[in-house]
Amino acid sequence: MTTSNESVALQGLKQLLQTSSPAELGPRIRLGALPVGLLNDQVDALISKSTLPERGQNLIRGTLLLWHDHLDEAHSIAQIVEDSDGNLLHAITHRREPDYGNSKYWFRRAGKHPCYSRIASQVQALVNARDANLTAQLLPGGVWDPSTFVDACEAAERRQVAGGEKTILQEIQRIESASFLEHLCGHRALHS
Repeated sequence: MTTSNESVALQGLKQLLQTSSPAELGPRIRLGALPVGLLNDQVDALISKSTLPERGQNLIRGTLLLWHDHLDEAHSIAQIVEDSDGNLLHAITHRREPDYGNSKYWFRRAGKHPCYSRIASQVQALVNARDANLTAQLLPGGVWDPSTFVDACEAAERRQVAGGEKTILQEIQRIESASFLEHLCGHRALHS
């Protein structure tokens, strides 16, 4: 069960995902990403109001560092948390670097992560109306397939797609980050 302090912290943390432009699929730094120092200050202020354990605080920080294009810092955090959550952050970080094969390895190590059902329902709502084929690929049998998402990101980066396809993949990446934050804060059914 979460406290109202965790709810307030989560809402503030999720606000840090609301950047002027979405995170790139690859390692590029974009306008609107906060510098490391400012981001860490904001994360510290939000986390200080919660009772989240240090392990969760580190993973939250890593998730937000990754969203704001600080891949090396996020990777450093992912490497020190050796459990399913750390493996998931590690996998996402490698996908952005890009190191697709290593990303898939870490997704396998993360296993069937608890936040996948939240990701699946939100991705289905987003993608189903736009691209039924992509929905079928990413959600075989209604289950989130992170390895297929890695493949989709790799293909988009190789083809240097822009516009609608890239926007959908970037929005899925935001859903993934928000769902992971919710999981780390112990929330079961909060949505953006």
